[in-house]
Amino acid sequence: MKNEYFVEVTDTFGGEANYAWVHRFRVLASTERGAMRKVATRFGYGPTTKDYDTGDIQRWVWKNACLCAFVERYDNQAEHVRSVESI
Repeated sequence: MKNEYFVEVTDTFGGEANYAWVHRFRVLASTERGAMRKVATRFGYGPTTKDYDTGDIQRWVWKNACLCAFVERYDNQAEHVRSVESI
């Protein structure tokens, strides 16, 4: 069964999320890892690894770029964000 995930990708500074720019995605995938594979393919910076998981939200980082992504289940609260691209 496919689930919807909300993924925010942003730049990092000193290893922390910087939000100088941000891309937001609504991704249909079976797992969080599947959602990140789709987003990583879209960006083309190589593989990602899970940095931490709180149970509600996960942080993923790229090995070859100063980027991080936050993945969580998509709900209607994410609708207030204007620019969400579907993958």
